[in-house]
Parts: sequence; C-alpha cells; structure tokens
Amino acid sequence: MAKDKKNKPKVYSAGKNCLKCGSGNKLANHKDRLSCGKCGYSESKSVK
Repeated sequence: MAKDKKNKPKVYSAGKNCLKCGSGNKLANHKDRLSCGKCGYSESKSVK
C-alpha cells in the first residue's frame, strides 16, 4: 500500500516587487530577465 504523502505548502522565496504594479506582485525569475505577469514589465539581468 502506498504511503500517504502530506501536502506541504509551497514556499516562495523573497523576490523583487514590480515597479508598476506595486507591492504584492512579484517579478518572475527567468534565465535572462525578470518579468511581471500582470502588466508585462520586464528587466534584463546583468551578465557577469
């Protein structure tokens, strides 16, 4: 019989807030940019 898995809440790391939408809307972290899914604002990441 399979063991019951407990549903653990997803932990979100602290991220950068959207400058246009304000606090409460985090920017999605992509490989080369940060982007807001609500308004479409994006920032490019610096290449090191």
